[in-house]
Amino acid sequence: MLSTVLTAVPADSDWINFDVASLAQNFWSATFDGLTFGAIYALVALGYTLVYGVLNLINFAHSEVFIMGCYAVFFTLSFLGFGPSAPNLSFGQILINILLALIAAIVASAVTALLVERLAYRPLRKRNAPRLVYLITAIGASFVIQYLIFLWRGPLPEPALTMFIPTPVFEVFGTIIDSQQIVIVVAAVIMMVVVDQFIRRSRTGRGIRAVAQDPDTATLMGVNKEKIIVTTFIIGGILAGAAALFYVMKIPSGVQYNGGFILGIKAFAAAVLGGIGNVRGALLGGLLLGLIGNYGQILLGSSQWTDVVAFVVLVLVLLVRPQGILGTSLGRSKA
Repeated sequence: MLSTVLTAVPADSDWINFDVASLAQNFWSATFDGLTFGAIYALVALGYTLVYGVLNLINFAHSEVFIMGCYAVFFTLSFLGFGPSAPNLSFGQILINILLALIAAIVASAVTALLVERLAYRPLRKRNAPRLVYLITAIGASFVIQYLIFLWRGPLPEPALTMFIPTPVFEVFGTIIDSQQIVIVVAAVIMMVVVDQFIRRSRTGRGIRAVAQDPDTATLMGVNKEKIIVTTFIIGGILAGAAALFYVMKIPSGVQYNGGFILGIKAFAAAVLGGIGNVRGALLGGLLLGLIGNYGQILLGSSQWTDVVAFVVLVLVLLVRPQGILGTSLGRSKA
């Protein structure tokens, strides 16, 4: 009877198989690819972290701030002649065009973030609305923007855009590291470091930390709380716009009306993993989430397990350390 049951199971059934040998064989390629995706998660995660640190608000509409940047990249590069294959341009011309797309994405995301703050959250602050109302409004704003894009562009993804063909740069343990991976990771880390130092050392950064720690006292000390809140949303939008460029660079056909939803959830998870409200925690959480997802995908033999593994690890970490790995709030950050 037992043998009959066993032979009835097809050989190619979708059981979980822990392919340790495959993970060992592809470890370095998974690592560098995971860091690439992790850098994108980290830039988006910083938007969640900054808004939460200042307003104690989970801005679920931040995923749509990100996807608006993606559309700005798509339209700009399409206008400049980019398509499924890289255009026949010189390195300097491609660089200028990509910089133009970056500026367009930053402007689009920053303006979207500013509109969300003005139209959705500011009226609630003026009425001293409960925190639950903020949360519901954030979710509602996310769906409103998402389906406005749906009505505008339809359900299908936009055509693929290839900015440049990645070229090998160097080799690590037999794994080729290409120019695309280096550009995304290095640029994202530089931007995160600049924001971290801005928050810690600039006058505006001190104002952000003061409002995050005690908004009433900060106001009595002469800090313009409304200006700080607007600045926080704009910074988050700028970083989301940069992440949008890197995302389209990595996934040429990834621009879709709901394309920001899953990535936004991952970025939020990265912020929580590192310690939401902590700037450096967003970077750490993003990189770790990218690595964990890639390792899990190879270990379990299917890309469908990428998100599952990442969120299981997130839950396990939070069971041990509920405040996240770093855990320090933005208001307690020291220069």
